[in-house]
Parts: sequence; structure tokens; C-alpha cells
Amino acid sequence: MKKLLSLLIILCSLYAYPSPARAEEPPFTIIAGDVLQITVWKEDGLDREVLVLQDGTITFPLIGTLSVQGKTPNDVQANVKEKLAKLIPEASVTVAVKAALGHTVNVIGQVVKPGEIVMGRRLTAIQALSQAGGLTPYASEGNIIVLRRNGSEETTIKIPYSDIIKGRKLDQDILLNPGDVVVVPTAGLL
Repeated sequence: MKKLLSLLIILCSLYAYPSPARAEEPPFTIIAGDVLQITVWKEDGLDREVLVLQDGTITFPLIGTLSVQGKTPNDVQANVKEKLAKLIPEASVTVAVKAALGHTVNVIGQVVKPGEIVMGRRLTAIQALSQAGGLTPYASEGNIIVLRRNGSEETTIKIPYSDIIKGRKLDQDILLNPGDVVVVPTAGLL
């Protein structure tokens, strides 16, 4: 009976103090390198897989060049439907991201598998390090940084790796943006 009462108290305390709400992830936006699947129902000639070019545009039959950089798939879907409306009234258009190849980060330095990681979803710095196989014994845990470019401006963000893996400073395990570079330097010999 005491165990049942203890369990009931624990359960009630969990519902009485809900965990803080997680920050909602920003919507997926299309960038250069992504591959889109655009389908117009009952129009076989308009069923295409298109690559988002470096300038953030795609080319689609009957429409021509369309800017998609920074837009959501739903935005592009509405735009394609609008552009086709003159030729195909009430066209049923679907836009899906077939491959998010533009959404990549690089992990370099003292990790087991350095290189490019395609982000199927948003990743934190620690998740990217995990996908790179973790740190080598030669890594300088206290000097891990993320290089972030925003236009012509570059920012350096220090990652407190040792604290994060011990469950402290979890708020400093930042979400990575496409194009970020996680740098794990070599520890000094002395």
C-alpha cells in the first residue's frame, strides 16, 4: 500500500509541475542544394524533380524560373499553383522536399569521422559530434567551436562540451544552421 501511495504522489507531482515547453523549431525553409519533387495532379508532363540552384531558384515547365530560397514547401506549392492558374485552372500541386542536400554542416578536426553531415532534421552541436563518431583521444574538449557565417559576417561560438556531456549548461548546446562548421582542435602536448 505504501508503494502504491508513493507512486501516486510521484505521478501527481509530475502532472502538477509540467516540464517547460520546448522552443518550437522554426519551419523548414528551402535553400540551395535541396531537391524538390513537384507534382501537378493529372499532368504527367509536370511531374518533376528539381534542384535548387546556388542562386536559390528552380526552373519549372510553363512557369520558368522561380525563386524558392528561404521559402517553405507550402509557400512554393502556393506559388507554383498561382503561376499555373492561367494555363491549368484549379491545378492540384504538391511540393515535397525529396532530399535536403543543401542542409549540411561540417565537422572537422579531432573527431572519428570528420566531414559533411546532411541534416535530415535540426541538429545541435553535440548531436553533430555524435554523428561524426565522437571525439578522438587527441581532442581538446575545452576548445570546441562552431563557425557560423551570416552573409559576410562570421561568428565563433564556443561549445562547453565537458559541461554539456555532464548534464550542465545544456542550454549552450546550440542548434546548428545549414553551413555551420564544428571545429574540434587538437589538444596541446604539454
